[in-house]
Amino acid sequence: MISLKGMAQGTTYHIKYRDEQQRSFQKEIDSLLADIDKSLSIYRPDSEISQFNRSMSHRFQSPHFYAVLKKSAEVFRATQGTFDPTVLPLLEAYGFGPTKCPKGALLNVDSLLEYIGFQYINFDSVSVVKQKANIRLDLNSIAQGYSVDVVAGFLEKQGINRYMVEIGGEIRTRGKKNDGQPWTIGIENPLQPAKLQTTVKLHNRAMTTAGNYRNWYEANGQVFSHIINPKTGEMEQSAILSVTVFADDAITADGYDTAFFVMGLDAVKQFLVTRKGLDVYILYNDDAGQLQVFSTNGVKNLYKSIGYSY
Repeated sequence: MISLKGMAQGTTYHIKYRDEQQRSFQKEIDSLLADIDKSLSIYRPDSEISQFNRSMSHRFQSPHFYAVLKKSAEVFRATQGTFDPTVLPLLEAYGFGPTKCPKGALLNVDSLLEYIGFQYINFDSVSVVKQKANIRLDLNSIAQGYSVDVVAGFLEKQGINRYMVEIGGEIRTRGKKNDGQPWTIGIENPLQPAKLQTTVKLHNRAMTTAGNYRNWYEANGQVFSHIINPKTGEMEQSAILSVTVFADDAITADGYDTAFFVMGLDAVKQFLVTRKGLDVYILYNDDAGQLQVFSTNGVKNLYKSIGYSY
């Protein structure tokens, strides 16, 4: 088993794979991740997405921008706008993103909502155009899942069919480990992030997690979270603490995890009735403030509780 680790896209990655030839693809993977960053990072002024955000149109320079826009449009339509990559002005106003307002600043949400709406973005395989000035894209909530898929696809092209790719907590697996067992992946306890809530046996599947406990701050007696409802412009105050989504690929799971967090538990349950291939493991507080679990049937036999009974 080959084990690689490194830094990319402002986070860490860990990759394990079985290769009879004992090849290391560290340089190739680092190059792939750097290419994606050059296309999709809002923290780089020279990236494709930054160029587009400063203009009204952009002709694609790599396949990455179009691929992520295509999946974004799919999730935007499916969630009726709960997932919306044009939320950047709101994120910045709440003190997140590359250009931050002072933390705890007073917001005029109504004025910012004028610049939110993925329906104002038109694109094909060649270029992307905005139909309204000052609309800006932030694909961070889905790009890491895409990066995981790109690395997984690269490994498969090398003839590798047993691997685990993890970038910033977003994961995709194929095959089994050396001992013939599925990959064991931990899900954090959102009330005690240093501890695991459960472990999951993952086999030929991807999983990603969204939670408001990872990126937040407190100012003026109020807690500010990076998960924003693009329809209302407000920080989401859901009883949900974390959402883990399971799908065939990581970009799909990554696209839906934040949307599900915003939608709320009842809406997610209803949504999943007609969505084949998607499963969830959701941690939330009930009316009594007790930590509870909801999971779909497709994953109930995959996880094992750690120090918690439900």
